[in-house]
Amino acid sequence: MNPDATTTGADAIDEAIASGNDFDGSPIPQAKLGLYHQVMGLEAGRQRSGVSNTMRSRIVRIGAKHIPQAELNQMLVDADFAPLKDKEIAFYYSGK
Repeated sequence: MNPDATTTGADAIDEAIASGNDFDGSPIPQAKLGLYHQVMGLEAGRQRSGVSNTMRSRIVRIGAKHIPQAELNQMLVDADFAPLKDKEIAFYYSGK
């Protein structure tokens, strides 16, 4: 990885994968890179259900790491998204 590259931000992981090196400079094993690219290729060919659905999914998946459940739920409702579903609460918040 480029020594000036950052380990923060949305693109940091993609940049490391593209370089084939982890943040510590060690090479990512080819078996891991190969499997990653195989699965991402499958995902690239998947039909999408709509931009709003994908936006909501990303907000929930990432927001749950940073925002308390009640606050994230209210933020979703305020933005006219569906509130958190029971299965999302169980998955993302059951261990917190």
